[in-house]
Amino acid sequence: MFRMLAVALLCATSLGACAQPAPPASAGKAATPAKAAASPGAEQAVRASLAEVIPDAEPDYIGAAPFAGFREVLLDGQVLYVSDDGRYLVQTPPIDLKNRTAAASPGLADFRRQALAGVAKEERIVFAPPNPVYTVTVFTDVECGYCRRMHDQIAEYNRQGIAVEYLAFPRMGMASQDFRDMVSVWCAPDRRQALTRAKTGQPVQARSCTSPVAMHYALGKRIGVNGTPAVFAPDGTQLGGYSPPADLRKALDRLAGKTAGGSR
Repeated sequence: MFRMLAVALLCATSLGACAQPAPPASAGKAATPAKAAASPGAEQAVRASLAEVIPDAEPDYIGAAPFAGFREVLLDGQVLYVSDDGRYLVQTPPIDLKNRTAAASPGLADFRRQALAGVAKEERIVFAPPNPVYTVTVFTDVECGYCRRMHDQIAEYNRQGIAVEYLAFPRMGMASQDFRDMVSVWCAPDRRQALTRAKTGQPVQARSCTSPVAMHYALGKRIGVNGTPAVFAPDGTQLGGYSPPADLRKALDRLAGKTAGGSR
């Protein structure tokens, strides 16, 4: 019961995304906790404090936060900030006003980048221009309104020099029709066409195969996806939910240290 209450307490949402229903507590951990480059004393204090609230808590990642005095923690798919002495917990990521994104450390971004790199290209549904400047990974859902809005503008994202590589995240869960529809999309002979049809509300032809949808969903939960679309930059930085094409290009330019609207 304490674990269920704690997970509910730590649940977060993101703007520009369709929220995932609050899930029951997970039965176990599939991943080995990552080793963080953090002060041993601070990490031990954070682990001890979390264990008091959530018995047997096993964070996937603990590292230095992007601001002083806190550790950044990835636990049960939630990004948390816990003070170095283990006393205070912040469950809503602070906003980086300079970069206009949720604050996150390079360490967490790199953890996510490595996790995403494990998904083979053939398991993704890709919409890309001939010579993309940026490639973003997007966890998507066929029935989410923001996902449909983003896909409706896919040609403009490509014109902005952005390749979009979709992974599946059926936010209603693995027992839902949403999940079955996404499996059918990934099993279609032409995945791109099937995804586009589904996102325009057309019936999804039922298909079955050995699909990566369940793996994508588990990966998304592991790295902190709790709504769709969830957009990740090439370096693993989470850019939030839906952004218009020009705004996403500017955000990627800022992240890359370029002048917004610069050469493509």
